[in-house]
Formats: sequence, structure tokens, C-alpha cells
Amino acid sequence: MPFLLVILAIILVIAFMSIKIVKQAEVYIIERLGKFYKVADAGLTIILPFFDHVRSVVSLKQQTMDVPPQGVITKDNVTITIDTVVFYQITDPAKAVYEIQNLKKGIEYLAITTIRDIIGKMNLDETFSSRDGINNQLRIVLDEATDRWGCKIDRVEIKDINPPADIRDAMEKEMNAERNKRALILESEAQRQSAITIAQGKKEAAILEAEADKEARIRRADGEAQAIKSVADAKALEIKMVYDAMKKADPTDKLVQLKSLEALEEVAKGEANKVFIPFEATKALGSLGAIKEVLTDNDKKNDKK
Repeated sequence: MPFLLVILAIILVIAFMSIKIVKQAEVYIIERLGKFYKVADAGLTIILPFFDHVRSVVSLKQQTMDVPPQGVITKDNVTITIDTVVFYQITDPAKAVYEIQNLKKGIEYLAITTIRDIIGKMNLDETFSSRDGINNQLRIVLDEATDRWGCKIDRVEIKDINPPADIRDAMEKEMNAERNKRALILESEAQRQSAITIAQGKKEAAILEAEADKEARIRRADGEAQAIKSVADAKALEIKMVYDAMKKADPTDKLVQLKSLEALEEVAKGEANKVFIPFEATKALGSLGAIKEVLTDNDKKNDKK
């Protein structure tokens, strides 16, 4: 009976050693007699006790690795500290185990040397403005180098860049000066736009005022022209009526001449400096002069008598 119990215990131990359950997103690297045998995927796996051995359990998930902050010298001889994180995933578990002693250490050292090489070719200002470019260069270099290790580099991110304290103070002062400069420029631009707007408003007001004055002058001139035309029409009508009346009355030449003189007298009372006398009126004036001379001679004769 004790012998059977011992045999049963041995069988249970062998069964326990033979059955392996691999979790999801993991693989087992199994060696047989010290040599790589197979990669056991997720699920139930049977191995031979005392012959097969699980060398390593490899995760197929995407993993992250923080690269310790490194002091790096830029092209313009400024020492800065860069903190980096690497995202990677194992694509070939056998290579990740057998091609390199320690995969994480290999990625870490490779990232450090690559960062120093890239940053050493850049100025300080470029390191702050070219993070995406640095991340992309790091990813390409690390991905090519780790491909033979059965590893794929998905992303590389620079978490922080810390310059020395004196450089940081100088950069802050420069940023403050730049902000003040932009503020002054914006204020000057606002004042310029305000002056332009005011000048434009004055210009438009002057144009409108000139147009209004022009319109008033035009309307005033039109009114005066209409008034002159109305007066001229009335005078013409009056002259026509007088002419018609005189024509019907069949006046003598002397009466016409007297009426012309009366008309000249009315014209002379006007405000004009010059008066144009029609040729017909000069005949009447000549007749008046002759009459005056006759009357004068008669008066002299009467005085002698």
C-alpha cells in the first residue's frame, strides 16, 4: 500500500511538470536538453519532464521603457538633460531571448548613444523646436538596430528637455523681451489702424460735405436759372403785348422814338455799368438834339425882340 502511494505521488508530480498553461499574450521558450525546442503559444502545452525546460516567458504586449535622464552636449556646447521613453513590442520571441543577453539594457544603451549623436548635431534652439524630428530619428535608428533582436520600436518620445539654470534664466528673459516686443508692436498697430480709421472717417465726411455743397449750389443755380427764364418769358410776353398794341394803334415814327427813349430811361436805372443802345434809338436821340437846337434858337430870337 505505501508503495502504491509513492508511485501515485510520482505520477502526479510528473503530470504537474508535464502540463503547462500559457496565458494570453504570452509565449514560452522551451528548450529540450539545453537546446531551443519550440515556442509555446497561449493555451495548454505538454512537455517532457526532465528533458524539456521553460527557458523564458516572453510577453507579446507593447511595452514601455523609461530611459534614464541623460546629460547631452549640443552643437553650441550647451549641456542639457533629456528624459526619454521608448515603446516597443517583441515580434520574434526566440530572437529576443537568444540574440541578446538583455533586451531592455540593449534598447536603453542604444537609445542613449543615439540621442547623444542626434543632439550633438543640433543647436540648443533646434532641440526645443524639433522634438518631432528627434523622436522620428530615434525611432528609425532603434527600429533598424533592434530588428535582429526580434523587437519592433513603435514610438520614441522625449518627455522633457532641461537646460542649465543660467541658460533657462536667459531664455526666460529673452521670452519676456519677445513678448513685450510683440505687445508694443500690437499696440502700435492698433494705434495705426485707429488713426487710419479716423482719417478715413474725416475724408468721407469731407467728401459728403463737398457733395452736399455741390448739390446745393447746383440746385440754387437751377432755381436762379428758372427764375431768370420765368422773368424773361414774362418780359417777352409783355413786349409782345406792347408790340401788338402798338401795331394795332399804327403809331407814328416820333411816338415810337419817344417810347424807345422811355425804355432806355428805365434801362439806365438798372445796376449795370454799361448800357447798350440800339441803333434805332440813336436816331431818336438825334431828333431830340435837333428839336433842342430849334427851341434854343427860338428862345434867343424872342429875347432879342
